[in-house]
Amino acid sequence: MTDFLTGIDTKYISEYEKLKHDLKLKKSSENTQLLDKAFSCFVKACNKDSENSPDLIFRTLKAAKIAVNDIGLGHTSLISLFIYHSFTTEPSDYKEIEDQYDHQATIIIKGLTNVARIEEKSVSSQAENFRRLLLNLAKDVRVILIILAEQLQMMRDMKNFPPEEQYRIASEASYLYAPLAHRLGLYLIKSEMEDISLKYSDRLIYDDIARKLDETMRSRKSFISKFIKPIREALEVQGFDFEIKGRPKSIYSIWNKMRKKEVGFEDIYDLFAIRIILKTEHKNEKADCWQVYSAVTDIYQPNPLRMRDWISVPKTNGYESLHTTVIGPDGKWVEVQIRTERMNEIAEKGVAAHWKYKGLEGEKGLDSWLTKIREILETPEPDAADFIDDFKLSLYTKEIFVFTPKGDLRKFPEGASVLDFAYDVHTQVGASCTGAKLNGKVVPIRHKLQNGDKVEILTSKNQTPKLDWLNIVVTSRAQKKIRQALNEEKVKEAENGKEILMRRFKNWKIEYNDENIRKLLKQYKLPNAQELYCMISTQKIELANIKDLLIAEPETIQAENLTAESLETVNKTELKRSSESYLIIDEKVANIDYKLAKCCNPIMGDNVFGFVTISDGIKIHRTNCPNAAEMIGRYGYRVVSAKWTRQGKGSVFPVTLKITGEEQAGILNNISEVLSKDMGINLRSIKLDASEGAFSGTIGIVVKDLDHLDFVINRLAAIKGVYSVRRADK
Repeated sequence: MTDFLTGIDTKYISEYEKLKHDLKLKKSSENTQLLDKAFSCFVKACNKDSENSPDLIFRTLKAAKIAVNDIGLGHTSLISLFIYHSFTTEPSDYKEIEDQYDHQATIIIKGLTNVARIEEKSVSSQAENFRRLLLNLAKDVRVILIILAEQLQMMRDMKNFPPEEQYRIASEASYLYAPLAHRLGLYLIKSEMEDISLKYSDRLIYDDIARKLDETMRSRKSFISKFIKPIREALEVQGFDFEIKGRPKSIYSIWNKMRKKEVGFEDIYDLFAIRIILKTEHKNEKADCWQVYSAVTDIYQPNPLRMRDWISVPKTNGYESLHTTVIGPDGKWVEVQIRTERMNEIAEKGVAAHWKYKGLEGEKGLDSWLTKIREILETPEPDAADFIDDFKLSLYTKEIFVFTPKGDLRKFPEGASVLDFAYDVHTQVGASCTGAKLNGKVVPIRHKLQNGDKVEILTSKNQTPKLDWLNIVVTSRAQKKIRQALNEEKVKEAENGKEILMRRFKNWKIEYNDENIRKLLKQYKLPNAQELYCMISTQKIELANIKDLLIAEPETIQAENLTAESLETVNKTELKRSSESYLIIDEKVANIDYKLAKCCNPIMGDNVFGFVTISDGIKIHRTNCPNAAEMIGRYGYRVVSAKWTRQGKGSVFPVTLKITGEEQAGILNNISEVLSKDMGINLRSIKLDASEGAFSGTIGIVVKDLDHLDFVINRLAAIKGVYSVRRADK
C-alpha cells in the first residue's frame, strides 16, 4: 500500500485493491502511484460530505469495475473518473490536474464535466445531453465509455429508486444509452441495459419471459449439449484450438421478437445462440473461420437467407463474425456465430478493445464512423431533439454495401436511397441529384439501394432540395444537409413575408408589435413568427383575414398552452379537471384537465404516468406504452406522476383485444355469447378475418380494471378453437 492510501477506511481499500488486481497494474509502477493518488483525492473529497460519502464512493468503485471488466478501460480512465468526482465536490483548477496527472486525463475530465453541466430545466435537456456526449466522443471516446459505465451501474441499483425515477432512467436507457452502446460495439452492456429497462417499464412481461426461460433451462442445456457434440468432434479432428459456448438470447430481444412477429414465447424458436471462438493467429483468421463454417454446415443444413459475413466486410463499429442459422436436432433453428478471440473481445468490449489491436483492419471501420460523427457535429441541428432522431437513424439499422463507378465500396444503413448515396458523395451532388444509373439502368432518387449495387449519380443544375426529400433519405448526413438547404430558403421566404406584413400594418394603421404577432400565432396555432411570415409569403394565410382578426373586438382569451415553463405559473383555477376522478395527478399540476391516451388505452390498475402536452392538457399513458421511452427520453421535464384512486369505482375503460384461432363454424357467435351473455361485457366492435383455415382480428370492449381484463382474456382463451388473446397496444 502506498503512502497515498494511508488513513483510508479499509472497507474502501478492499474494493479498490480488487479493482487494481483486475487492472493488472504493477504495484511499483508510476501509473499505480498516480491511480492511488487520484483515489485518495476522491475519497478525501467525498468524506467532506460524511452523510453521502459511503454511497458515492461505492457507486463510483462499482462503475470503475464495469469500466475495467466489461469495457476494458485502463488506468487513465479510472484516474479521470476519480478526479472528476473529486472535482465536482471540491472545485480545482484544470492546470493543476494536468500538472499532477497528464494531458489526456484532463481532456476526459473536461468532457465528463461538460456533459454534467447541462441545465435540468433545459427544454430538451436529454437531447442536449446526447449531443454533448457525441461532441465529447469526437474528442475522446473514453468520455462516453465512462458515462455508459456509470449509467449501467445506476441501472443495476434501480431497485432503490422511487417508481417515477425508475421509469425515467429506464426510458432514457432504451432511448439513448442502449443504442449508443450498440453502435460502439458494447453488446453485453447494450443487452443488460435493455433487459433492465424492460424490467422496470413492463415488469409483468419481463417476469413472464424470465420464468419461461427458467422453466425451459434444463431442456435447453440438454439440446445445446446434443447440438454441440458432433461439431466439437469434427473441429478436434481438424486440429483447431477453440471454445464453444451456448447462451440464451436476452429477455429484451425475445420480447422484441414476440412483439414484431406478434407471437407468444412458445413460437420463438431461436431462443439461444452457439458461439465458436477460435484461438488462431491474425493472418489465419479468415481462412480458419470459413473452415469452421464449412465443418458446421457439413453437419447441419444452413438457411442461406440467414447467412451474415462480417469478416470480409466488418460492421462500421468494427464487429467481425460469421453468423449462420442451421437446422439442429428435432428440426429446431439454431444460430451459430464463428469468430476468433480477437473478434470476440471487440464484440464484447467494443471500442475499447480496438486500442489493444490498433493497426489491424477492424480499426478502419471505427475510424470511418468517428469521422462521420465529426462531420455531423460540425453543423448541429437547431433543434436538439431532431438531432437525436437523425442520429438514431443509424444506430440500430443493418448495413448494405454498394459500389461507386470506380469500384470503391461504400456502406449505408438498410433502406438507404439513391439520394443518400448522392449526399454521401458531396453536398452539392446531393442537392442537384435527379436520379442514378443503377447497374446501368436509370432509376429515380427515391429508389432503395441493395447489396452489391453499382451507383452512378445523375445531376441537373436546375434541381434543388425539396421538403419531401426528408421522407426519402435515411442517413443523418443527408437529412441534415437537406434541412440546411430548406432552412436557407425558409429564411428568405420569412424575410419577404415580414416585409409584406409590416407594409400592410402601416396601411391599416395597426401597430406592429409583439402583442399583435402573438395574437396571430395563437389564432393560426403556429410555433413562431418565422412560420407566420413564411405562410404570408407563400399566400397560405389571407391578409384580409389578418386585418379582420386584429381590428375585431377582443374575444375572451383561452387558457394558455401548457409548456414546461408555464406549468408553475399557469392560473390553475382557469383549468378544470374532467369529471372522472379516478386518477391522482402530481400536485404541481393540480386541477389541470387530463385525458387517457389513445395510443395505449390505459385502464385502472395499469402502471401509468402523465405527460403534459402543448395544447391538450395532460395525457395519461401506460408505462409500457409503445411511445413511453421516446416521450420520457426526449421530454422528461413534461412527465408527471399519476396513480389510480379508489374514487373511480364504477368507471369503465375501452380496451382492444387481438385474437387468433382456428376457422370454424359458429366461432363468432361463441365469442359474442361469452362476452355479452355469459359475462355481460359491453361489446363495442368485433372484426375477424379468415384465411387458410385460421382467423385473426380485433375485439373492442369496455372493462372495469386490469383484473377484470385478465378475467375476460382468460375466458376468451378457453373457447374451443381460440389460439391466443392479448391486449393490443392501440
